[in-house]
Amino acid sequence: MPLILTEEQEMLKESARGFLDEKAPVSALRKLRDERSEDGFSRALWKEMAAMGWSGILVEEAHGGSDFGFVGAGVLAEEMGRTLTASPFLSTSILAATALNKFAGDAAKQEYLPKIAAADIVMALAVDEGRKHGPANTAMKAEKSGNGYKLSGSKTFVADGHVADRIIVAARTAGAPGEEPGISLFLVDAKAKGVSRERTFMVDSRNAARVDFDNVSVTGDDAIGEIDDGHSALEGILAAGRAGLAAELSGAAQRSFEMTADYLKERKQFGKVIGSFQALQHRAAHLYTELELVKSVTLKALQDLDGAFGMASVTASLAKAKAGEVAKLASQEAVQMHGGIGMTDEYDIGLFMKRIRVAQEMFGDSAYHADRIARMRGY
Repeated sequence: MPLILTEEQEMLKESARGFLDEKAPVSALRKLRDERSEDGFSRALWKEMAAMGWSGILVEEAHGGSDFGFVGAGVLAEEMGRTLTASPFLSTSILAATALNKFAGDAAKQEYLPKIAAADIVMALAVDEGRKHGPANTAMKAEKSGNGYKLSGSKTFVADGHVADRIIVAARTAGAPGEEPGISLFLVDAKAKGVSRERTFMVDSRNAARVDFDNVSVTGDDAIGEIDDGHSALEGILAAGRAGLAAELSGAAQRSFEMTADYLKERKQFGKVIGSFQALQHRAAHLYTELELVKSVTLKALQDLDGAFGMASVTASLAKAKAGEVAKLASQEAVQMHGGIGMTDEYDIGLFMKRIRVAQEMFGDSAYHADRIARMRGY
C-alpha cells in the first residue's frame, strides 16, 4: 500500500489542523497548567471533538462512531501533537476503543462504545507498575474469589487515570512476573470499593495517576480477552497506543522543526541571519530527512493496524522507537538553535520538549523497542 494519505484522510487532516489551531492552541495548554485544572483537559472541547466524530474515530457506525480507522486516528493524533492538545483521545478513543472493539464481548461493546463515541465516558489503561515499561513484568494479583476475582496491587503512569470512569487493568491470574502467560485484562469501575487514585502532575502538564487496588471485586464478565491469555490482547492494544503516540510525536517534532526554521530566518548574529550559517543548515537538513522517515514508518504502522491488526506489533514498535528518537532530537536541536532561550517559559518550544520526553517514555522508549524488535527477530 502506498505510504500516502487518501483524499478523505487529507481532508480530515486539513479540518483537524484548522480546528485545533483555533480551539486548542498551545496557549490552551498553558491555561490548563496555570489554572491547575482538576481534569487536566477541557470537557467542553472534548464534546466538540465528539461532535466532529473524533472521539469515536475507531468506533463502528452501528455504535455511533465514525469508524475512520487507525490511519484516521493517527492523522488526528499527529495534529494534536502539533498543538500539544490535552484530551483523553489516546487513553479513551485509541486504547480503550481498541480493547473493546477487538477483544471485548458484545455486551461490553454495546454498553461502552456508544459512550466513547459521544464523549460520555473517559477510560484508561493501567499496565505498568514500575519506573519503566514492561507488560510481562505485571505482578498485580487477580486471585480467584467465588465466580470472580479480587484484584490487589498498584499501577503507575496511568494516563488520565485520575479522571477515568473505567480502567482496563492488567493483572496476573497465573504464572510469575516476567512471564507472558498468566496475564488477564479486567474492566474495572474506577469508583469501585478498594480503588484509590492519586493524580501525578507530570512535567508535560498532562494527566497521569497512581492507582491502587485493594481486594477489588471483578467478575468473569469484566474480563477482556481470555483469562490467562491477556498478554496477546494487551500487545494488540499497546500496538495501537504506540502507533498513536508515534503519530503524536511526529506532529510535535514537525512543529518543533517549523518553529526552529522560522527562528533561524529571523535571528541575527554577527550581522547575519543565523540560518545562513552552513553548520546550522546541515543540522536542519539532517533533521528534516529524519522527520520524513518518521512520517513514513508511522503511516505504515497505522496502515498495518487497519489491514493486518494481528501483524502490526513489529511496525508499531518500529514507529514508536523511531518517532521517540527523532522527536527527542528535534526538541534538543530546537532548544540549541534557539540559543538556550527555548527552555524559558516564554517560548513554546520548551513545552514541546517536555511533552516529547514524556511521550517517548510511555509504552516503551527507543531502547525498549529496539530490544523488543531484536528479540522478535531472533537476535
